Amino acid sequence: MYIVYTTTMTTKTTVNVRTDVSTKREAQRVFKRMGLDLSTGVNMYLSRVAQDKAMPFTPRTINGFTPEFEAEVLRETAYAKKHGRDYTADEVIQKFFR
Repeated sequence: MYIVYTTTMTTKTTVNVRTDVSTKREAQRVFKRMGLDLSTGVNMYLSRVAQDKAMPFTPRTINGFTPEFEAEVLRETAYAKKHGRDYTADEVIQKFFR
């Protein structure tokens, strides 16, 4: 019978993040409800990014779109303006949101 011992050496580092006060406080409230502190929550996020080699969610613009979709909407709008085409609100909703 063989017994194998493994140890992991973890070296800690400090990450400084600038964010607005309200975002920090709200994140702290969310993590507290989950039984976590802010540092643990951020570490969980960073670990997930490192593990998956991607963000654990789809980034959205302030308008709620993916950056690619918003860029498409802006291109279409610029093209329409350049060629004298105006869309009604109903046409925009039909074209982009259904």
